Amino acid sequence: MLHVTCDLCGKEIRPGEEQRYVVKIEVFAANETTPLTEEDLDEDHLEEISQLLAAEECGLAPSGEDSTTVFRRYDLCPACRKRFLKDPLGREAHLNLSFSEN
Repeated sequence: MLHVTCDLCGKEIRPGEEQRYVVKIEVFAANETTPLTEEDLDEDHLEEISQLLAAEECGLAPSGEDSTTVFRRYDLCPACRKRFLKDPLGREAHLNLSFSEN
């Protein structure tokens, strides 16, 4: 039997008894494309590609969060789905912080 819990509130979601919702998020760098020019077409990029492949094999390829695509998957119960759709970026939760005046 499949055991699923809501990734937001931790509530157990029982298959067949309650609807389960899946949220899939993909985060990637937005690359602004520039039009190709004659100079771009005239350049030979084989040497540059060869160097990048060699660096990757040696583990020296550039890395970082901005250079890769990240996929996330979350299971939500009906109540958390409603909350997520109302505020998917969590802006309201961030703005509703209050501190006591000690």
